[in-house]
Amino acid sequence: MSIRPFRDIKRRKTKEINVGKVKVGGNNPISVQSMTNTLTTDIKATIKQINEIQSEGADIVRVSCPDESSSKALKEIIKHVDVPIVADIHFHFKRAIEAAESGASCLRINPGNIGNIDKIKEVIKAASDNNCSIRVGVNAGSLEKDILEKYREPCPEALVESALRNIKILEDEDFNNLKISVKSSDVFLSIEAYRQLSKVTDYPLHLGITEAGGFIPGSIKSSIGLGTLLLDGIGDTIRISLSEDPVEEVKIGNEILKSLNLRERGVKIISCPSCARQGFQVIETVKVLEKKLSHIKTPITLSVIGCVVNGPGEAAMTDVGITGGKKGNNMLYLSGVQSEKVLTSDMIEKIVTEVEKKASELENN
Repeated sequence: MSIRPFRDIKRRKTKEINVGKVKVGGNNPISVQSMTNTLTTDIKATIKQINEIQSEGADIVRVSCPDESSSKALKEIIKHVDVPIVADIHFHFKRAIEAAESGASCLRINPGNIGNIDKIKEVIKAASDNNCSIRVGVNAGSLEKDILEKYREPCPEALVESALRNIKILEDEDFNNLKISVKSSDVFLSIEAYRQLSKVTDYPLHLGITEAGGFIPGSIKSSIGLGTLLLDGIGDTIRISLSEDPVEEVKIGNEILKSLNLRERGVKIISCPSCARQGFQVIETVKVLEKKLSHIKTPITLSVIGCVVNGPGEAAMTDVGITGGKKGNNMLYLSGVQSEKVLTSDMIEKIVTEVEKKASELENN
């Protein structure tokens, strides 16, 4: 059971490409990405973090390859993970070749930073030979000198021109398995750059507000920027860039997509901010439930409302609901229908049991 969306988002139609086993673009679901912050040469730590990121719901994980030992470490890392790996490459073309040969599913490069055309051709050949896609990653902080001189400062037109220039380099080598990003730390610059780019190319777009900041400000900036573009139907894969544990990036990315009804995964909790009317401590209850229900991947809606003002109405539209009552007698709702009264002391255990039961039912249907 779920609330009917006010309107459906009509996504812009893009080409479909492959990033390992994940299809990006076309009619495929919008994928969520993150990036490791371990030393890639610390193979055990990197594998551990990749698996944690994937467990939280990431579809693709990016790994930095700043030197030869890192790009070659990918070969061992990829043996122990079950998610496509994007190799993050800057400047040295040999790192891209090594990463492709080590099994990376995608190379994140800026062709303009790789060097002369012969070096770029070698990277493209390595990607083609190893069934590896490429992300053209344009960033406001590292635009080509001539483009920056032309526009005098980073602006949407500058980012788009850089993207189109780099796309042409790949297309001239008959390489089309690519996606594009035009990132900035400025929300408005990013939004306008992606809007302009979406009008002149049908390659899939990777969305992000780069260097967005810490958890709270970065999440807000990313939600505004990516949310605006996604509402416009723009975007095929996303990454939230936070100065935080990469797992948190995935959580925020998934929540943005769930809020826009673009992804269904896990328990969606609808809860009130609490007030003097609450029949139980809503804030603490929600915190505990988020942890206890984090293992559930099946899409389920749960309402946690502290009183009867909005509680019954919200519960009528969720799979499981709890509404605060007097003297610790709270009402449990199942599939929108009153089920039984539950004491506050037993409430969390009862909710977890019912949510797990509902998840099992849905998985077996």
